[in-house]
Amino acid sequence: MRAPVHIRARVGDVAERVIVAGDPGRVDLVASMLSDPRLVSTSRGFNVYTGFYDGVRVSVAVHGVGGPSASIVFEELYMLGARVIIRLGTCGSLVGDIGIGDLVIPTGAGYHPGGLYYQYIGEHACAPAVPSYELLKLLVEEASSMGARYHLGPVISSDAFYAEDPQFASRWSSRGVIAVEMECATLFTLAGIRGFKTGALLIVSDSLVTWRHATSEELKETMVKAALIALNAIKRVTWSS
Repeated sequence: MRAPVHIRARVGDVAERVIVAGDPGRVDLVASMLSDPRLVSTSRGFNVYTGFYDGVRVSVAVHGVGGPSASIVFEELYMLGARVIIRLGTCGSLVGDIGIGDLVIPTGAGYHPGGLYYQYIGEHACAPAVPSYELLKLLVEEASSMGARYHLGPVISSDAFYAEDPQFASRWSSRGVIAVEMECATLFTLAGIRGFKTGALLIVSDSLVTWRHATSEELKETMVKAALIALNAIKRVTWSS
């Protein structure tokens, strides 16, 4: 197996269970919920912490923005021993009944074939981009137990944050897609290729129906709840090395 180039850590520094996020501030938040968190890498801004949650070893890592950036982190975390990865991210609602501050638990992720996906798949085909059933189930159970307002459904992973036109929400929602984000399809596709378990929990930070965007302060309480849901789910995952 190749050695990581961007995450300057050694095998053993990263736990088998990892929560990833694009926002370094969100990673710091989750790391603050761990016991004895240790910063094991800061290279390229892809900060990685490792600590314990309820006695279970967990790492938290920054994956940056977009599929190409995130794929580097997912690949290198896998090289370093990660075998379960949950993305704790944000998304934009594409339907009217999913509001700011709600949670989305993706059941799959659509994407535009080509680019990164073509380089991995090697042909113009759409590989299944779906989470592991065990993690999907655990995230639903933990969100329910915490009384969170959550929605299940497919998302679309976009490579271009500012490319949405006025018809973007209606076009994708008419296909059954409930939210847009940028990294889930990459994570789910790589999990299938490499053989690790994965899932995602997304906080709705904006609406492409009303074109309203929430501030970090508005989402602070939801972020904490979502972080706890992700931590409680990942500590329950089974894995045999």
